[in-house]
Amino acid sequence: VFHGRILARRVVGQETRYEVEVKAPYRRRFPLVSREYLWVPNTCGCPPLREGGEYLLMARRHVNHEHTLNRILLQDDGYARPWTPREARLVREAARHC
Repeated sequence: VFHGRILARRVVGQETRYEVEVKAPYRRRFPLVSREYLWVPNTCGCPPLREGGEYLLMARRHVNHEHTLNRILLQDDGYARPWTPREARLVREAARHC
């Protein structure tokens, strides 16, 4: 789970790749750097992430069996919500309870 700002969007084959500025990581199941690529397994624009927009994103690390592919994947059941100050408060409260 992290707060990110969408810098760019590009369709690559049958997927969409977003360049994301990581503003704040919250749950660290894997390390994040200040800029990451977020992959969505479709080209339809779902979820609708707009360039310049800030979001609370819940994605997972995807590594294939050969360990040749290691990326952040936002699946259909993932979570992408526009960022608001309320989101910051909710994330801080949830982190305290974990």
